[in-house]
Formats: sequence, C-alpha cells, structure tokens
Amino acid sequence: MRSILILGGGTAGTIMANKLARVLQHKDWQITLVDKTGDHYYQPGFLFVPFGSYRMRDLIKPRTRFLPESVRYLQSGIDRIDAEKKIVTLTNQETLHYDYLIVATGADIHPEQVEGLQDAAWGRSKFDFYTPQGAESLGAFLKGWQGGRLVVHVAEMPIKCPVAPLEFLFLADEYFTRRGMRNKVDLQLVTPLPGAFTKPIAAATLDNFLARKGISVVPEFNVARVDSQEKKLVAWDETAVPYDLLVSIPTNMGDASIARSGLGDELNFVPTNKETLQAEGLQDVFVLGDATNLPSSKAGSVAHFQSDILLENFLQHVEGRSMRSCFDGHANCFIESGFGKGLLIDFNYKTEPLPGKFPLPGVGPFPLLQESRINHIGKRMFRWVYWNLLLPGWPLPLGAAMPTAGKRMELLQRTV
Repeated sequence: MRSILILGGGTAGTIMANKLARVLQHKDWQITLVDKTGDHYYQPGFLFVPFGSYRMRDLIKPRTRFLPESVRYLQSGIDRIDAEKKIVTLTNQETLHYDYLIVATGADIHPEQVEGLQDAAWGRSKFDFYTPQGAESLGAFLKGWQGGRLVVHVAEMPIKCPVAPLEFLFLADEYFTRRGMRNKVDLQLVTPLPGAFTKPIAAATLDNFLARKGISVVPEFNVARVDSQEKKLVAWDETAVPYDLLVSIPTNMGDASIARSGLGDELNFVPTNKETLQAEGLQDVFVLGDATNLPSSKAGSVAHFQSDILLENFLQHVEGRSMRSCFDGHANCFIESGFGKGLLIDFNYKTEPLPGKFPLPGVGPFPLLQESRINHIGKRMFRWVYWNLLLPGWPLPLGAAMPTAGKRMELLQRTV
C-alpha cells in the first residue's frame, strides 16, 4: 500500500485530502492528514468579528466533519520532516513514513518579529484581527472606544489575504459612521508597499476608494519598532506615525517545523515550483496554499485553484509521467467595501486585476474592479460555498486557469 501524508488541515490540506480520497477510492492507497488542532476556522470571517457581523462560533467547525472516513486523521503538531528518509516526526514523538508528502502547513502571524509590538499593550491598545482571540478582543475594545487615530499597519509582505487590511478600513468607516462618530476617528493605512495594492490598475482604484472615504495612506513605511509609551510606529529612517489604536498585521511566517527541517526560506515558506507545485529539489514532495514561497496571493481561492492543478500533476507523477498541468497564479478575491457593497478582483502571475465582467463576458453577474451590491452578496455567500463545496473538494464551475474573456485586456500595461 502506498502512502500519502498531508501536513496541515487548513483550506489547502482539507481540499486536497478530499480530492485525493475521491479519485483514489478502492485503490491501494492510504491517505493521512496531520494537524495540531481539532477545529477548522473560516478565516475570511475573522475580518467581520470586530464589527459584530459574525460571532466567532459562526466560523468554527470540527475538522473531522470535512474529512472522509477513508482519510486517517492525526491530531498532533509537527516536529520535523526528513525528506531524504521520507519520515515525518510529530511532536508527540510518533514517526510517520510516507511515499508522497503534501506540505500545507499554512502561515501564521508573528508579532514578536517587530520590536515592541508584542508587549504589555498588546491586546489593550494594539490588536490583530488575524487570530480568533485578536478579532474578539478588538471587537470588545471597539464597543467602548471614543475615537482618535486608528492606524492599520502592515509590517511586511507577504501576508494572508493581501486585501484584508483595506477591507478592515472600509468596514471601520461604515462602523463608525453608523455609530455617529466617524468625525471623531482618523483612519490611516501604513504599509511597506508604494500604495494600497501591488498592481497599478487595481492600486489606482483602491487608492481612490480610500481617498473618497477619508482614509489616508502612508506608503513605503518600513517599520523598525513600535513605541508603546509614546504610541507611535517608528521606521528605520526614524520617521514616526502616531496612533491611539493600532491594528497590526504582523509578519506572516510559515510553520516552525519547516525551519527545523531546513526546508524553508527566511520566513519558513517552502521553495516551490510555481507551475507544478513540486517542492524545489524534492522528488516526491508537493506544497500547497500559504506554505509556498510563490508570488501568488496567500488566499483561499489560490488554494482551491492550486488543488485542481496538483491533483492532475500528482496522478501523472505517481504513474511516472511528466507533469503537464501548470498553475498560473490565479487568484480571485471579493473586497468588502462597506455599506452593503463590494468589489471583485481576478488576476494571476502575468495579468493584473482589470475591469470587466466575471465570470461570463459582458454578463457577469459580478463586475470587476467596480463597487456593486452583488459583489457584497458574493462575499457573504462564500461562507456557505466554503463549508459545503470548497472544503469537500467538489468540482466548481470556475476553472483553475484565470479567464481572460470579459476583461479589459487592452488596459494591460505590463506583465509580471
């Protein structure tokens, strides 16, 4: 019996386990999935918790609910991977041998990477919304906050869901407006990027949205430390940005087991072939989702598109054939813009987000790079799609490759 070991039971690992189990059923395979917790979180929902739109209990379900009976599930942390011997040692000291390994260990925030961020003021005047505790604590704080300067700060890239900081600001604008205190709150984005987004056409649209909502941007800010006593961010060039309330997106890093195994880069992300999703230099190891070092977004849609490609490549690989399927970096993200509206962006490695209609040319129903009510509905409906279609690995009508039909391709200025 041949064995497949999947490390990580988040979005990427769970989708892949389901797809493989469905294709390999009644065949001589054992699929094992390892994760350190028994809970599965709908992470896109964390964004809404501070504003009372979701409760954390709406976003948590048992991990085993989304795994087929044929998949062996082990709840444990991962100590290290020995890719040469094809062995994974768990933190409970159990040793697992594998024939094929899929690394889907994800990414987490590391506030300790920024000097002065995680001190006594963490959880009092400095918060995150990327963790359950952070989102709930921030929500409790906002209920009694009387206003001041609210700074959303991105420490460094890459981060999970690159548009989430912008969405937080858009929702904060709505939240304080509805509370009748928007004039008492100064909203500001502080980012190491040259603007609100990395791609020029989308950046221009999003910068315009921020300006219209009275949200200022401090670009190219490379943080050196946080001074909690004086409540200010300090850059390496000693430029300072004061705050009354800091909402931080700290450094995102891959799992510590990747560092212990000597398989990652400086942020513990695994070097990965950007088309085949095979780990660089490792014959029978593949990498999915946030665990990769790829220049694609760290987002659930990317994990979905990657899983379709990897399923095809994996079946070709185990049969000794060349892997012919190529991941093009496809990402698809709804952006909540507040007051019951949203935007949608669709892009890949080479094509930046463009205006148009999605998924059907000229029909949509979702407009690209344009605010609409239906994009907001799509964002909110995605939670149902996630639990009932995406995680179980069912085929979806949207293919892995980014469609060009329906997009204003003539606006494309450059390729990446």
